[in-house]
Amino acid sequence: MLSRVADSLYWMSRYIERSDGILRMLKVNYMYSQDSVYDFSWKPVLRLFTYLEEAEAKQLETNPRGILQFIVADKSNPNAIVNIVTHARENARSVQDHITKELWQCLNDYYHTTKEDWLPNWLQKDDPITILDVLIKQGLLYYGTADITMSRGEGYSFMNIGKFLERAILSVDLLNVRFINNQYVMDRVADAPYWKYLLLSIAGYELYLKTYRSGFEARNVVEQVVLNNHFPRSIIYSITRLQRYFDRLKQEGQVNNYQQLDFMIGKLLSKVRYSTADTIISQNLHQYLIDIKNDLYAIANALNQCCFAYS
Repeated sequence: MLSRVADSLYWMSRYIERSDGILRMLKVNYMYSQDSVYDFSWKPVLRLFTYLEEAEAKQLETNPRGILQFIVADKSNPNAIVNIVTHARENARSVQDHITKELWQCLNDYYHTTKEDWLPNWLQKDDPITILDVLIKQGLLYYGTADITMSRGEGYSFMNIGKFLERAILSVDLLNVRFINNQYVMDRVADAPYWKYLLLSIAGYELYLKTYRSGFEARNVVEQVVLNNHFPRSIIYSITRLQRYFDRLKQEGQVNNYQQLDFMIGKLLSKVRYSTADTIISQNLHQYLIDIKNDLYAIANALNQCCFAYS
């Protein structure tokens, strides 16, 4: 496979995964803002998903619908859903011979939905949850179509490497935004609603209720989001799948100088696998998550050099 093709498939998948994570976070945060007007803040969302200066973010954070419109439909925002999906479609269009017709049609429909003229007005005047659900379902349709129509060749491996790398980064960011303050107290009862809505935003709420009986506690949330092998959006689950699909490429001989990448992925997986919630918390939790994110970025840079012929 040409490095250009592999690069496009990889980034197509990363962009779709990013759009899915952002949309889920927006939906749950909007619901949270309606339930807890006084305790809620949009600062974490603006910090993670926009490049606004502090003054601009402060001015926008009191306008929930304005935030939704900016992050979903504002073309001036590089990280807006409309721009992310456009990038995904452009990558898919350049490699149409390497994806199925059904997947291309699915992604094309997603793109045209984000371009609809009524979308910004709906976000401003009608129920924004409805349109967020429409966009989330477009992403789910993409995942299902890719799963049942794509052959399990090297292209599929590159798509999954992009998906799980982006998912791991998103999970680190969503968890870490609460621990930026190193003085955070882990047993703060007042933060229970925050953890509930965070779990809802990453589809981990039901699993949490089935696993833990002591209510919403920071320690248990850290354990689930970082260490739960059965949670599809946990950090360890994403890194394990990242290693699995890289190993497939390695076995097919499609990666040059794979030893470095193999070492980096294995080292990161071991670091997470042989951690516990207590050991993570006893360290500097914020720094632990930052280190994982830096390692994920290092793996992404190594992929660029080894697989995509970036200089």
